[in-house]
Parts: sequence; C-alpha cells; structure tokens
Amino acid sequence: MAADTPKTTAHDFAFTAIDGTPLPLKAFAGKAVLVVNTASQCGFTPQYSALQELWTRYRDKGFMLLGVPSNDFGGQEPGTAAEIKDFCEVNFNVDFPLTEKVAVTGENAHPFYVWAGKELGVLAKPRWNFHKYLIAPDGRLIDWFSTPTKPTAPRVLKAVEAALPDKS
Repeated sequence: MAADTPKTTAHDFAFTAIDGTPLPLKAFAGKAVLVVNTASQCGFTPQYSALQELWTRYRDKGFMLLGVPSNDFGGQEPGTAAEIKDFCEVNFNVDFPLTEKVAVTGENAHPFYVWAGKELGVLAKPRWNFHKYLIAPDGRLIDWFSTPTKPTAPRVLKAVEAALPDKS
C-alpha cells in the first residue's frame, strides 16, 4: 500500500436505514459514533432505555448512536423493519437512527462488522446482541464494549466523552 493511500475507516462503510434510505457512515464524519447490534426479544433488550439516555445526553455535543438490528443470536430479532421500528419507539421511545436488519457475524456479516473484527481482533467481535463499537470523529475504531456492559456504564461514558468533538 502506498504511503499516501488512506487507511480504511468506518466512514468507508454504509448501512441502509430502517426506512430503506441510504445511511453512509461518512455522514457522521466529525462525530463520535456508537454502533450497537440490537434485538427486540433478548434479555439485554432493556439496554434500549440506556441507549436512548446516552443518545439524549450527548447528541447535541457531536455524538451519534446507530442501532443495528440483527437476528444472528438466538433468532431474537425476527420482526420486519416496521415491527422493529414500532417496537423500539413504543416500548423505549427510541429516536436514534436504526438500520435495516443485517448479519453481524459469519460469512454474510455486514462489511462494517467484518472490518471491525479485523481492526480490533477476534475478542472484539460480537458474541451476542447489544455489542458496542465506538468510532472516533475521524472514523477510527477506538473501543468496543461487550454485551453485558451497560451503555451508561462509567467506562462507556468516559470513552464517549473523550471521543466527543464538543467537550462543552
């Protein structure tokens, strides 16, 4: 690779929003982004409340939260896009962006998840729903948090706050 060839960043990937519109991660350049694979019928589903709290707390400071529904673990996200969106809004008042349902593991994994696993190593790959990746404003992957780590846990808050472009 030539010295002037840019290294791949999260900004080189795109999802499709739950409403079917394009959702390129480069649209969030300059923001800290937390990408979380989600599921509606999981024991960790109550984390939606803490995710919404995190989103509300930091969205005006250059933070983006992206929920990525996945049916990879235990078949716990069987719904359609409309059902997932309604479930999140009705039960948890979610208003952060959601993507369409995608695979996050295996041979059909979304390219972002393939890249993230290569960037951060095998231990950083999702092993269940509500796995979290933190992306810096420049698109670098800077941290990951396993499923049981609550979105409002002190180490998550500290990492998000350190990554925010607007520290005020």
